[in-house]
Amino acid sequence: MMKRIAALALVCALVLPLAACGKKGAPKAPGPDDKITYPQTYPAPD
Repeated sequence: MMKRIAALALVCALVLPLAACGKKGAPKAPGPDDKITYPQTYPAPD
């Protein structure tokens, strides 16, 4: 029983920091809309 509790505590300690670092909302490029240069389109390879 003690091993299960220790394993659960270890899993929580490893997973919770990953969940806390997530960014919320859609990504938005910095700067004004007319100056945004990405995502860039590249020419098709020959």
